[in-house]
Amino acid sequence: MHETPMMLKPFLSLLLSFLLCAGLGSGAPQPPAQDQPPAPQLPGLGRPVSFDDSLRIHDLVRAGSLYLGLQDALALAIENNLDVELERFSIPQGDTELRRAQGGGTNRGLTYTLQEAPVGVGGPLSPLVVAPASTNGPNGTSVPTNALELGVLGEPVDNYSMQGGVAQSSGTPVPTYDPSVFGQLNWSHQSTLETDPAAYGTSNLVQQGFIANAGIQQGFSTGAQAAFNFDNLHQSSNALNNAYNPISGTSLGFTITQPLLRGFGRGLNRRFIRIAGNERKITSLLFQQQLILTVYGVIRLYTDFVALYEDVKVKEETLRYASKLLADTQVQVDEGTLAPVELTRSKAQVFSTEQDLINARGLLEEQEIILKSVLTRNAGAGLRGIRIVPTDTLAIPDKDEVRPLQDQVAEAVARRPDLGQARLQVENSMIGLEGARNATKPEVDLVGTMQNNGLAGAATAYSAGTTNLPLIGGYGSALGQALARDYPTYGIGLQVTLPIRNRIAEADLARDELQVKQSQIRVQQLQNQASLEVEDALIAMRRSRASWEAAVQARKFQQESLEAEQTRFEVGASTAFFVIQYESLLAQARSTEVAAKSSYVKARAALDRATGSILEAHNISVDAAVKGQAR
Repeated sequence: MHETPMMLKPFLSLLLSFLLCAGLGSGAPQPPAQDQPPAPQLPGLGRPVSFDDSLRIHDLVRAGSLYLGLQDALALAIENNLDVELERFSIPQGDTELRRAQGGGTNRGLTYTLQEAPVGVGGPLSPLVVAPASTNGPNGTSVPTNALELGVLGEPVDNYSMQGGVAQSSGTPVPTYDPSVFGQLNWSHQSTLETDPAAYGTSNLVQQGFIANAGIQQGFSTGAQAAFNFDNLHQSSNALNNAYNPISGTSLGFTITQPLLRGFGRGLNRRFIRIAGNERKITSLLFQQQLILTVYGVIRLYTDFVALYEDVKVKEETLRYASKLLADTQVQVDEGTLAPVELTRSKAQVFSTEQDLINARGLLEEQEIILKSVLTRNAGAGLRGIRIVPTDTLAIPDKDEVRPLQDQVAEAVARRPDLGQARLQVENSMIGLEGARNATKPEVDLVGTMQNNGLAGAATAYSAGTTNLPLIGGYGSALGQALARDYPTYGIGLQVTLPIRNRIAEADLARDELQVKQSQIRVQQLQNQASLEVEDALIAMRRSRASWEAAVQARKFQQESLEAEQTRFEVGASTAFFVIQYESLLAQARSTEVAAKSSYVKARAALDRATGSILEAHNISVDAAVKGQAR
């Protein structure tokens, strides 16, 4: 066995140290603990797709009606809403991103579009569907436009991507960390017509060969690529002047390539793993944001439904007033104490209030089907023919306990999941810049090789008396030579590629840097929007409370005015025209009171959404919601 040349011993020591640092002995890269997220188990992949509603919805149906409170509505939305279910399946995508990156793959990216709940038809006096009653005369009727044409059935789409849909460049490729085994088996037979028979002792040279090669290769977080090869061959021919025939050869080889500039470093080559770790957090935050959007939408839709439900009662009572007025007017006309024209006015008022009641019931039905579509998985198909009866009423607390504006804005910036995931997107963009910067560097690679060779064959009559004893034998002899390192080969060198121009990488780096700056601006815009939403919700709460207080007083005085006018009418001191006018004013005051209460409830929900506290305010657990449970 030959001794290792003295000049190669330092190189072998250095190479061995490098291999230990690179983690070759462990069979897998060993990154720093703080950069190593736990291996994902890919939960949720076995979760089936189901379009059956939860059992809760059937438990709430009694005597052909769905008795629904706000908390029940929120629970049904968490269990059945398809927008929430869609994001529930998006959470495991973060785990797949991490598993792919830990194997050396690039990030495929996430979907940042979320769905809000439908707008709905709105509450009483909503300018979206029906104009308020005139304050200058009898309550006029209005036939609202079709809800589909008004766009109240569709779900608005929000895009939370900070990159505006433009992907960042991938930068310098990373090694594949998952080891792979390769192999080759090949048998060949070749016949060659020789023009010089004396060269091989035959005019028809027949050669047969068999190759059996195998190896394993793997990349490491330093950027190194290592491969171990085990090559074998067996060859025979009918040549008469071969000294050895057949002949067997084998070699054990190891090659490693370590980048020194482009592609060097753990931080660079583990950037996709760090990005994937952030993406796991982003998927959870996006689910939480979708949950907030859905919860807020359900609160808004339910509040409008309750308001419309109460408004129907107002319209029914107004119709009773009008019908009573018609009956009283008929009596007085028959007695001759009123002119017949008053009877005509009373009849017109009855039909006008009937039209208002028809419109109010129609709006309630439209809001009902929208609410059903949000709370079920099949657009409310399982609830057709079942009417919703709200069990909650619109209530305004005696006093608002509102914290200082600056505290609520600070809470919104710190707690809102849309801002949290936006900041993580910017962080990922900064991490991705490492690859773009590194791609602008030259390629300088350190290449080291080690190989042990073996060769043996059967001596022929042609080699009689001149045989080389180490070469005599079969495959076992050749393998023994290789294992004993009788004929080693070593090498080390540098491989350099210096691009004269590198405009692609330079342009990608410049583009990525611009996108990072744009993302930072978008995050600031979101923070400004959050502050604006908090202030707007506070203003809306103050306005709606003041409107409700004024509406309560207006309704009381309108009630007193109507009662006084009815008394005058009964003694013949007034006409149906004035009674009709006061009835219309009272109806409007009642609708305004209902609308003001619903506006306050929705403003309160908007404030909770703006500060990111709406889930806690309604005792909703994100962990339970991920599992499809309300609690």
